[in-house]
Amino acid sequence: MIVEFKIPGKPMAKQRPRVTRSGIAYTPKETKNYENLVKLCYMEQVGEMIESDAIYASIIALYPIPKSTSKKKRAMMMQGTIRPVVKPDLDNVAKSVLDALNGIAYKDDSSIIQLKVSKWYDDEPRVEVVLQGVTYE
Repeated sequence: MIVEFKIPGKPMAKQRPRVTRSGIAYTPKETKNYENLVKLCYMEQVGEMIESDAIYASIIALYPIPKSTSKKKRAMMMQGTIRPVVKPDLDNVAKSVLDALNGIAYKDDSSIIQLKVSKWYDDEPRVEVVLQGVTYE
């Protein structure tokens, strides 16, 4: 089974937990909101859990092109000649997406056996996710 879905908007990283003065840890509001968006997009576009013990995952983070970019540089960004070397880090983008899908797209994120993550520029910022269940026969 292969499922694909898109998360609109600028890619967002999973932020570190915050700790109150009394020592209680909590997840920042922005992270919770983004993880809820990921869940909503998955449920609307796919809606079913992947019934597989092992899963390949591919995440493509498409970043917005800065408004001040020249036409020449913009064309190079759209062709993929110039790639984003900007925050958020890829590992944190992947963590926010995979953690949000835990229990919704798959039973546990430990079932992810291969992960490919990349950054690109595009006019329409978003994150594209492909999950493929692996069957052993």
